[in-house]
Amino acid sequence: MPQRRAVLLEWTGERLRFSGRGTNPETPAITIDGDGAQGPSPMLALLLAAAGCTAADVVVILKKMRVDLDRLTVEVEGVRRDEEPRRYTQLTFHFRAAGPNVERAQVARAVGLSLDKYCSVVHSLAPDIAVSHEIQIG
Repeated sequence: MPQRRAVLLEWTGERLRFSGRGTNPETPAITIDGDGAQGPSPMLALLLAAAGCTAADVVVILKKMRVDLDRLTVEVEGVRRDEEPRRYTQLTFHFRAAGPNVERAQVARAVGLSLDKYCSVVHSLAPDIAVSHEIQIG
């Protein structure tokens, strides 16, 4: 059965600022700011969502592999078109992982599974967006 999710976004009355949260009242609110002053812009929020989705996948997969992960960072660079719609045409994920028994092959396997199979955010984007990644250990 399909799972439904919903969010509520409300204009704060200030410039391009919006307060958003899941429709569950217990979900914490975030600020989305078209000017990028009080919170991420919608396009940066999209990159954060992609980074968060794949990072969560990688942590879960590495834990299942019994990898002792001390640190994981994910930086995502997006390239946008110059003309409207100014959508992303390319995403590059930069993963940095560290831990006492972290091996490149394990991280590569987890990243591949996330980007190719599990990350719902990446798979919700247009299929013609070029997605690549780099991995650094230590």
